[in-house]
Amino acid sequence: MNNKVTIKEINSKTDYNTFVMFPFELYRGNPYWVPPIINEEIETIDPIFNPVYKNADARFYLAYREDKIVGRIAAMVNWIEVNELNKRKVRFGWYDAIDDVRVSKLLMDQVIAFGKEHKLEFIEGPVGFSNLDKAGLLIEGFEERNTMITLYNAPYYQKHLESLDFSIQAKWVEYEIKISNFENSPEKIKRFSSVILDRYNLKILHFKKRKDILPYVDQMFKLLGETYNNLQTYVPIQDYQVQHYKDRYLKFIKPDFIKCVVDKNERLIAFAITMPSFTKALQKINGKINFFNFYHLLKAMMFNNRASFYLIGVHPDFQNKGITAIIFNEIQKLFNKRKITIVETNPELEENLAIQKLWKNYENRQHKKRATFTKTI
Repeated sequence: MNNKVTIKEINSKTDYNTFVMFPFELYRGNPYWVPPIINEEIETIDPIFNPVYKNADARFYLAYREDKIVGRIAAMVNWIEVNELNKRKVRFGWYDAIDDVRVSKLLMDQVIAFGKEHKLEFIEGPVGFSNLDKAGLLIEGFEERNTMITLYNAPYYQKHLESLDFSIQAKWVEYEIKISNFENSPEKIKRFSSVILDRYNLKILHFKKRKDILPYVDQMFKLLGETYNNLQTYVPIQDYQVQHYKDRYLKFIKPDFIKCVVDKNERLIAFAITMPSFTKALQKINGKINFFNFYHLLKAMMFNNRASFYLIGVHPDFQNKGITAIIFNEIQKLFNKRKITIVETNPELEENLAIQKLWKNYENRQHKKRATFTKTI
């Protein structure tokens, strides 16, 4: 039997499709892996479709044993991160492999070579091109399904990286929160929300149509940068990326699931984006959206007892002033109205204790943990 593993760099549309489809085979039958939407994955890595290549370079590799694919990886450089933030980092992402550390080593060797070619100093991942892409290797919670914007991987990935001398760079935690009826929800959240609204003369915006949200989307992305620009992982979001993410995700948004808070001058000072959970629907459509299976996505959007908490932004002038209480009070009302009883949080950096304190007001469990890994090259 030939155990030799060979690496192929890919750059054609056919190859991109093969690259994207590998996890579908690797995780076939795994009840916890949630397939991405195939066309969106291809458009993310294809320079023809993704404007991120204006400030990034990437290479994509497949590992073969004989004629069978046994691994994949992407090597990326975000030049804004390198040149403006002075982080001489080569990123790796789209990392998947069979349980053979030799395969992982050969894949990582390609990324390291790419980094050295550009005179970079360390490797880090799994990440995407920017902060709005999926990131973080799952290190706890392997019997939990991933959401639409998070990754899933087998437990042996961490062992592979550690055996290759990678160490943990940052950790993220995720929570599952139970939503009670409004009467039984935390009283101090309800009371504090009213006090803060009056104290700072703030107003809550409610949306009924997607077009009503559009005037605030650019402000949301700006506020996102102001909220997170001090975190270790943050890279400024470019205007062209904003449009790309509008095009990609706005179709999944339910207007009433977005909550915004403005001041007396109509300036956006806080927002939160939640969505119905698409996890089960994505498993059913298995990566393809068409006329016959769109029903599953529509059902998830309209009739669902689970939701996902994706993004929250608070202007620095209003951080630590109780603004999150306003947002969560409104979300509580929405979820009760929609008969949503469980919400999952987006990955939060482990050191982001302020937001995690908020979950302590609700019945919760930390059900997943993920990490990025790094080493000097």
